[in-house]
Amino acid sequence: MPARNILVINCGSSSLKFALVNESQDTFPLQGLAERLGSPEAVVQWQIGDTKETRQIPNGAHREALEAILPLAQEVAGGQLDGIGHRVVHGGEDFTASCLIDDAVLEGIRANAQLAPLHNPANLIGIEAAMALFPGLPQVVVFDTAFHQAMPDYAYRYAVPEFLYKEHAVRRYGFHGTSHRFVSKRAAEMLQLPVDDSCWLVAHLGNGCSTCAVVNGESRDTSMGLTPLEGLVMGTRSGDVDPALHIHLTRTLGWTIEQVDNMLTRESGLKGLSGLSNDMRTLHEALESGHAGATLAFEVFCYRLAKSLAGMACALPQVNGLVFTGGIGENSAAVRARTIEHLKVFNFAVDAEANARCTRGVAGQIQAEGSPRILVVPTNEERQIALDTLELLD
Repeated sequence: MPARNILVINCGSSSLKFALVNESQDTFPLQGLAERLGSPEAVVQWQIGDTKETRQIPNGAHREALEAILPLAQEVAGGQLDGIGHRVVHGGEDFTASCLIDDAVLEGIRANAQLAPLHNPANLIGIEAAMALFPGLPQVVVFDTAFHQAMPDYAYRYAVPEFLYKEHAVRRYGFHGTSHRFVSKRAAEMLQLPVDDSCWLVAHLGNGCSTCAVVNGESRDTSMGLTPLEGLVMGTRSGDVDPALHIHLTRTLGWTIEQVDNMLTRESGLKGLSGLSNDMRTLHEALESGHAGATLAFEVFCYRLAKSLAGMACALPQVNGLVFTGGIGENSAAVRARTIEHLKVFNFAVDAEANARCTRGVAGQIQAEGSPRILVVPTNEERQIALDTLELLD
């Protein structure tokens, strides 16, 4: 049986990330990004091997982008495209696993749009456009929240009146589930441990950040909650703040709820603390030059991360290892080292040379002798989505 090809699609409100995944190849035969959709500058960019190309689609939206992408994917796949996998951010409590798309699934995604108003509608646009263009091709949806549906109620319930949960679905859901699932499984493989008999602390660190406690291949707790704003300090998101901050700013500054939300979501985190940038690379260069704001942002980020990981340990019967992943987690040796310094109570310690080697996609163990295992594991959400799609096709 020839190796199968899955096109993975991840739609944002004005962008569309895509990759062709062949089950027998480690690298993607095709990958790219359509961005600035709906504007005169709309463009599709893709890479095949070392060749990069660009196509302008002025005022093109998601459908026009897919009309350019899907024939290209078919061509690279040799005319044999076996299915399409879609990322959807929020599945609420309706979806505990990936599933083949039908009318009921589409309605469920629409029903949960209130929980992710910036993401689910955009995800739906991509799904509906792909289904219209390829009506006979099997299509699968993979939810960011599904992996965390294994959390016990004492981990996902907020201490608020029950009707808010029963009638309005107010609870902790968690995100980055596809990444946490992929890297915890990969960590078990690297250490030759059974996935269903291993326990991990995972830190997914990028512009969005979250921690997760993974027990025997299932999420037991995670730092993000009802929305991706809860938890760690992130690129432009504040993470945890006093819940009374909203009313305090309304009373003292006259801000509206929308102004507070915009500030916490787009002007806070590393950007707000440093007054300089939301990019950890820029901040690390600046702190080495003595920039006070960059130094503060770096220190707060690492301390809050360590604090969250220590809390996640409550959900684990044992710790087989700590896993770093995501753009910052995979590339910032400084963040890893400083975070581990705050976790000495767990006897974690970093080997400086090993830590420095694990950047730019290099996986490996970075713990010092006598320390519990610390791993750097590059994430691959596109491959996990493709694996889920293939499993459902089987």
